[in-house]
Amino acid sequence: METVLNETEVRILGCLIEKELTTPDLYPLSLNALINACNQKSNRSPVTAFDEALVQKGLDSLQAKGFAQVTHAAGNRVPKYLHAFLDNFDLSAQELAVLCELMLRGPQTMGELRAHAERIAPVEDLGTVDRILQTLMDQSPSLVVRLEREPGRKERRYMHLLSGEPVAEQGTPPATTKDNLPEAAPAEGRIAKLEEELRQVRAELDELTRLFVEFRALH
Repeated sequence: METVLNETEVRILGCLIEKELTTPDLYPLSLNALINACNQKSNRSPVTAFDEALVQKGLDSLQAKGFAQVTHAAGNRVPKYLHAFLDNFDLSAQELAVLCELMLRGPQTMGELRAHAERIAPVEDLGTVDRILQTLMDQSPSLVVRLEREPGRKERRYMHLLSGEPVAEQGTPPATTKDNLPEAAPAEGRIAKLEEELRQVRAELDELTRLFVEFRALH
């Protein structure tokens, strides 16, 4: 990436992308809603405890880098924020969903990505994930990298490059970006999907809590 984002900026940007695709009626987000989204306990790894000052600083930086914008709706004195990622990259909803999951959860296998991204956009099968990842790796600059297989793991994982190239540990071969992708174990995808269904239930509860807090703040 020509423009490198820090971890706070990646979390903020990922949340803006996620909320646009999953709850468009509530998008763009107020600062308070964005803080809640960043610190959401479901669909996040790691779970964070960002405060207002940190999120505002991250938003200011993202705006300066061309990845976020602020808008003032008529009749609403509270500024709201939206991402400008698609001003920089031409991606489909599926491609954006997979990249968003990498931003919100960190490195994942193809099976994990398929299960997780389906809550944002339909992902038919592992072949679709394969094509999406290849498209993201073929971007200029590349948005995703395929990591080397880790000891004890059957499948290789993928990570976003918005924060720069991964730092290889001593003795570990460098990651590749455009090699042929390995097949993922079917069982892994099924287990990840079951885990995601549980996370979605928790996410819906978090979203209802957030809406209630915003409702009380307006009345």
